[in-house]
Amino acid sequence: MDKEVIIVIWHILSKLNRMGKIGGAHTEIINLQKGLPMHFRSSKQGKKIIQKAIKEMIDREYLLQKPSTGEIHVSLNPRKLNEIKEFIEKYK
Repeated sequence: MDKEVIIVIWHILSKLNRMGKIGGAHTEIINLQKGLPMHFRSSKQGKKIIQKAIKEMIDREYLLQKPSTGEIHVSLNPRKLNEIKEFIEKYK
């Protein structure tokens, strides 16, 4: 996994964990990129890295998806919470 992808995953997982977005508490998938540097969110390469990071988190089952009000919402998977916290600590 690329270093930049790991950094984005770390930021997103940390943010969702701090906000308590676990299981039934969810947020729109578009909100995941908020808090990342603007030059990252606005560049074509940065957007690709963000999408790659989101796909990686879904593939690892760190994120649960829930269709809601026409948008896709996500939350941290409570069954993977220990693994998620280990990831956050490892790349702190």
